[in-house]
This record gives sequence, structure tokens and C-alpha cells, in this order.
Amino acid sequence: MQSLKLLLPLLLIVHEVRGQWQVWLSESVSAMSATCVVIPCSFTYPSSIAPSPGAIHGVWYYGTPYQNRYPPVVLKTRTDVFHESFAGRTKLLGDLQRGNCTLLMEDVGPQHAGKYFFRADLGGAKAYSFLESTDLKVLEQPDVDVPDDIVSDESLTLTCHAPDNCPGMTPEIQWMYTDFLPDPEFVLNVEEEGNTVVMSRSLVFTPSPMHNGQLLGCRVFYPDTSLVYERLVTLDVKYAPRSVWVNVSSEVMEGSSVTLHCEVDSNPPPRISWKLGDREVLWDTATNLSLTIDEATPEDEGVYTCIGENAYGAMNTSLYLAVKYPPREPSLNDSLTMVEGTSFTLHCSSQGSPPPTLTWLKDGEVVGTVTADELSVLEIQEVTPQDEGQYRCMAENEYGWTSGTLNVTVEYAPVLLEESKCTVVREGVQCVCVGAGNPEPTVEFFLPDSNTTVNETDRRYKFYTHTDGQRTTGMIKLKEKGERGDDATVPAVNVRCKISNVYGSQNVALELQQEKKYLMAVIVGTIGGVAVIAFIIAAVRYVGHNNKKENGLPREDAVLDNPIIYYSAAKKDKQNLRKKVLKTELLGSKFNSILEESTGEDGDFQPSRNLGGVEKRELNLDRPREGGAAGWGGHAHNENDDGATASYSEIKAK
Repeated sequence: MQSLKLLLPLLLIVHEVRGQWQVWLSESVSAMSATCVVIPCSFTYPSSIAPSPGAIHGVWYYGTPYQNRYPPVVLKTRTDVFHESFAGRTKLLGDLQRGNCTLLMEDVGPQHAGKYFFRADLGGAKAYSFLESTDLKVLEQPDVDVPDDIVSDESLTLTCHAPDNCPGMTPEIQWMYTDFLPDPEFVLNVEEEGNTVVMSRSLVFTPSPMHNGQLLGCRVFYPDTSLVYERLVTLDVKYAPRSVWVNVSSEVMEGSSVTLHCEVDSNPPPRISWKLGDREVLWDTATNLSLTIDEATPEDEGVYTCIGENAYGAMNTSLYLAVKYPPREPSLNDSLTMVEGTSFTLHCSSQGSPPPTLTWLKDGEVVGTVTADELSVLEIQEVTPQDEGQYRCMAENEYGWTSGTLNVTVEYAPVLLEESKCTVVREGVQCVCVGAGNPEPTVEFFLPDSNTTVNETDRRYKFYTHTDGQRTTGMIKLKEKGERGDDATVPAVNVRCKISNVYGSQNVALELQQEKKYLMAVIVGTIGGVAVIAFIIAAVRYVGHNNKKENGLPREDAVLDNPIIYYSAAKKDKQNLRKKVLKTELLGSKFNSILEESTGEDGDFQPSRNLGGVEKRELNLDRPREGGAAGWGGHAHNENDDGATASYSEIKAK
């Protein structure tokens, strides 16, 4: 009951509408150019009006329904007045007396496209212009429905439409250029809306990226006529990036430039980005993108990825860029100070491309193993003093080399060296004690006979020390000889040497060694000196004898220069020989000056009666210089053949 109550007012409204002026027209109708078209039309008028039979007329206007604007008349049933563009083209198909106002228009052209309005005239003042209209579309080519998005691998339907609104002319529709489509399907449809008919043929297939840009065509033709209409469409197939092309992996030298190229195939064009690892370094919306690196550094080395992405998907491809460079300066431990017997480890690391070869050298000699890596470890177990020195790590690859150094210092207890001994010298006994250690050792001498520790100079002996790096040399000179043993030529000594540092000490008795070289040098020097003196005496006598024979008188120009000069030269030669002998017996050049000074103080050439059995020699001068010649020591006087007095010099030789 409630439903009936609601429907009753609606029926009353419909009945009232039906009693008013109304028209039914298709909103639009289409026709192929040069064909005909039927514009369906029907109308009603108020039931209160009763027109006379045959009194109903109608007018079709083009463009506007308002008469005062003088629209072009398409068709007028009361008269033959119409616009020239419609002359001979229009015909009323419907019966106006029955409310049918359908219009036929032949040979339509593009100029006829537009809105068409109908006016009903029932005679007298009973006329009505309807505001409703039909929009006529005149087609030069068929309509094709193409989806806004054609996506790869998704089914696609393209529909070609052709109007079938011309009596006696039925169109046919064909699809062109479908030979390369995958399994195409064709579906024919006929659609009716109002009193208009539209025929269509659909093409169904699944496109792929290869179909992007492909040309397809729809052809509409009318049999038994020459009328043919075609419409071409280009497929815009959307697809995710299907290929990303980049350079192959490459190498570049440090400081050089390199360009990485990327090209992406997708539709629409993708957003391309270059990434180094996870860091984006460049992007753009394009089909290709190049990344240029100027003055490449090792930090630029790594995996570069080109990513192409659009709304339909993404794809990427990577390459590896290697930056070659010579080894960097090695990183090493700090210099070390180790205690003998302990162990240490040295680390060396260096970067290079390709990775460098690391080699350890000690004092220029290869030690350990050669490592083809960025890290090398050198382990030394139970350190000895021989492990001390400069350690160098050399990093090398095909592009260059570099190195770094560190020093290893080994501290150890002192060691007595074999040069330590006591030696007989002219003045008595000289003892030398040489020790090596780190820290450098101290040297002390101990004389057990007198319970004396020697570390400074006193009136009986002299004490010297010298340090050269980790080597300490101590020397003591005993000025008084000890008691003689069985061999009267060798003094008896009892000397101990002590060397010590923070790690320990050594205390040993020094062995007394006869210095044969020194004795032989003294003997040879003495004999040589006597021989020189004898030669001088003989020469003087020979010259004096010749002078007497020639003139019987002394000759001033034949007088020999003072023989003391010759003797002094001989003495000097002997003295130098003595110094050389002493120098060869001492350790270290630092003691040469000390020995030379001490030799002068002791009077190397004082008279001695125990060397070579020579006590004195007399030099008889046949003809001395005027006024006499002063000699070294006392004088003696003898008569020569002429009764002249000769002067004698006493020469003491050692």
C-alpha cells in the first residue's frame, strides 16, 4: 500500500507532461562524409489543441532554434524555402500528423556538421520551437577507440566504429596491418541507440614491448560504391624498463677521467639514476644518462649501478670501475726498544691498486717472506743483538713503489770482546778492556795485588775510557812493572776487567801478551839508526880526506853541513816508526793522540844501555865548521895529522 501511494503522484506528473509540447531527438548522430544520414525525431503537443487535418507543418533549423536570429532553414514543409547549402539534400521521412518529424539528409559533408532543431507549427499561433537538438557529426574517417594506457603483456581491445544511419548503404569494417600480432581476434558488434545504428569491429590481442610504435589501421567501405574510409593508429605500449645497457667494467689510472654510459629501453622514458654503492650520484628523466668522473681517485673505485624505473617497473645493471694507483706510503709500528731474549712483531700495511707486494728488509737485506697483500707481519722470536737495526718495509706494484722504515734497538747484558788484553810496552804494561752492550757498559779495572779498583788516573797509572755507540773501550797503563817471572823480559801482571750495565756484568782476568811486533820494531829501528850514523861518519871522513889531498888546506865550500841535522832526521824517522808500532796495537783511533802525548812525556829517546848493545859512538869530523861544531852531550879532543883540533859529539842511541 505504501508503494502505491508513492507511485500515484508520479503518474499524475507523467500524464501532465504528456499533455505538453515535447520532442524526442537523439543527442547525436554520425554519418560518413558523402553518405546520407537519418535524424530520428518525434514530437507531441498539448491535448487541448485540436489541429485541423493536414494543418500540422514543421521546420528544421540549423544552428539555433530562435527565429529572430534567422537560422538557416534545412527543411520547411509549408514552403520550399531553405538554405542553399541544404538544397536538394533534405527530405522529411516522418508523418507530421502522427508526430513523426524524422529527417533524411543526403550527400552530407563536413559543412553540415552541427546542431539541428525542430519547430512544430499547428497553424495560427499554435507553433512551438523545441530547444532540444541533435548534433550531427560528419566523419572523414572512422572512429577508433584506443585505451589511454596500453600496457605490455595485458590484453588490449581496439574498436573501430562506422555509422549505419543511411538507408540502403550498409558499411563493412576491416582491420589492417595485423599480420605480426600475436593471435589477434576480431569481434563484430552492432549498437543501436534511439533510432541510430553504429557498427563496430573490435581487435583483441596482447601487446608486448616490441609492439610499441606499431601502426594499425581500420578501413570502412561501402560495397558497390567507391567510398572507402581509413583510420591509422600508432600503438603506445607502456612497459617497464626491459633493458639497461652500460659500459663494461673498466680500469682507469688515478688522476685520469672516465665516462660511464647508461641507456634504458622503456615506455614512458624512465628516471635514470647512477649509484656508487648505496649513494646516488646522478639522475635524470631520459632514455640515456652519462656519468663523467674527472681526475679519478681511489675513492671513486667501486660498483656503479644504473637504475631505470617508471610507473610500470624498474631494472638495473652494474659495472665495476677500478682505479689503479701506486702504493701509498706504508704504515708501520713505531720504533721499538727490546730486551734480548724477548719477541716482537712488526706490522706493515699499504694500499695500492693492484694490491702491492710487501717486502721486509733489515739493513738492506731481505728478511721474512714477501707478501702479496696489503698487510705484512714480521715476527722475531728470542731477540738477539744481531736483530738490532733499521727495518724497511717496501711496497711495490706495477705502477710504482715506496717504503717506510723503523728502528729496532736491542738492549742486552755486556759482552767482553776478544780485543781485551794486556800488552808489554816501552813504559811498562798497557791493558785494554773492550765491551759491547746496550746500554753501553762501564769499564773498571781491578788490581788484586793491591786490592785497588781503577777508575781514575793517579801517579802510578793512567786510566782512559771511550764510548762509541754500544761499544766501550777502557785502557789502563801501568807505569811500574811488576815482579819479573821466569822470563826476565816479561813483567808479571795481575789485572781484572769488569764491564757492566743494567742487565748484568762480566769480570775476567786479562791475559798478558808479549808484543813481538813492538820489540822487533824497536830493534830494527835501533840497528837502522846505527847504520845511518855509520854512513854519515864514513861520508864525512871521505870528504875531508879528499879536501886534504887536493889543497893541503881545508876548503870552505867542502865543509859538510852540520851532521847534527842528519842525525836529527834519523832520530825523527825512528820516532815515527815507534809511534806507528804503538798505533797498530791500540783499539780505536781515539787513543792515538793519547799515546803520542804519553810517549813524549816518557822521553822515548833518553839514553839506555840495554838496547842493541850500543852505548855511544864518536863522530870524528876531519874538518869542522869555523868556530867548531857543538855536539849533543860531552866533548873529546884529539890531534889529527895537521895538528888541528877536531871536535867530537857523543851520540847516545837506543
